[in-house]
Amino acid sequence: MLDVATPGRGAAGTLKRHRRARFAAAGVLGAALVAFAVLARPGGGPGAGADVAPGLNTAAANVLQLDLLSPADQYPAPSFQLVDQYGQAVSPSRFRGRAVVVSFNDDRCTDLCTFLAQDIVAADEDLGRASGQVVFLAVNVNPFYPGARWVRAWSDEHGLGAVRNWLFATGSPARLEPVWKHYGVYVGLDRKDRTVVHGTQLFFVGPAGKVAAIGDFGDNAASTSLFAHAMAQMAVDLLPAGRRPPVGGAVPLPTRSDATVGAPAPPFRLPELGRPGRVLSSASLAGHYAVLDFWSSTCTACAQQLPVVEQAYRALGSKARFVGVDVSDPPQAGAAFAHRAGATYPMVSDAQGSLAGAYRVPGLPFAVVLGPNGVVLVRHPGVLSLEQLEYVVKTEVPGLGGG
Repeated sequence: MLDVATPGRGAAGTLKRHRRARFAAAGVLGAALVAFAVLARPGGGPGAGADVAPGLNTAAANVLQLDLLSPADQYPAPSFQLVDQYGQAVSPSRFRGRAVVVSFNDDRCTDLCTFLAQDIVAADEDLGRASGQVVFLAVNVNPFYPGARWVRAWSDEHGLGAVRNWLFATGSPARLEPVWKHYGVYVGLDRKDRTVVHGTQLFFVGPAGKVAAIGDFGDNAASTSLFAHAMAQMAVDLLPAGRRPPVGGAVPLPTRSDATVGAPAPPFRLPELGRPGRVLSSASLAGHYAVLDFWSSTCTACAQQLPVVEQAYRALGSKARFVGVDVSDPPQAGAAFAHRAGATYPMVSDAQGSLAGAYRVPGLPFAVVLGPNGVVLVRHPGVLSLEQLEYVVKTEVPGLGGG
């Protein structure tokens, strides 16, 4: 997942969300978009303006882009009668006494909703003893694939098959459409291409069946560990005080240092890979958006990642700088690996892993996007698809059509 700090609302097409009692909630993203988390916003400290629940700090609330409703503003979660991924009847009323996190997902999605799936898997682990008291309930927004077998296949493919408190509800288009409408979730259909754009709201429903908070997984479903912890903690905070066990996972902290999102990026001056005697400095990136791609020749997944970064570099390299960082490799091994992968974008050798350490890289591959002012905008652990990487860059760089 991504840690992201973007000017204003970073994800393209995401509409402004507000509290239901006063505004209309609708976060819109295409089926080909990726999920981001806003951990810091220009013009305010981390978590500025975010609502907090008992167990959340402002940074965690900001990860969720949380709107916490006052008791007077809370409202009954709209009911529905659908079937889950096993063909069994499912309705929100079935979960009275538990906290429910309601989302709206596309069962053919390969990007945006898949990130939320990763977050839910991690959130369920963070819940620990509270797992039985929390339900993750998704509603299908794809009327072109409404069958239970489709939502089950998607759930299994994205690691949710083993999450016992995950339910993916679906039904005929005639049954699905009123649910979207009653929750105020935008769903746009391209019937020719059979694709969907949809709202990215998260509805946190308390044990009494009332919507108590609204979050978002559009441009803010960040680093999996951070978003997962915040989502799990918000769900637990809906429970009565005596039923709130500790929530595990990584707590988002309001820090402006150590290469976290919104922090100044650590400077570097490293030898270029495969070009003896030449050095590349972070000073050369000043005034430009930049993508740093951390990898190693000993990393199996990196063999998949380097060609993806190369394609993005060829498509977008005139608008943003791309730099590969070969971590803890003998330079010869790294250069040979990059050559086999067909990578032509600039590379540096971080033979001692010092830059990776400064950026707190937990594993490889790992991507970081920097702003022209040298501030960290995005942190993404793991492999990115070309579609995802291009969307990241297009979202961050003005004029590329992503934001």
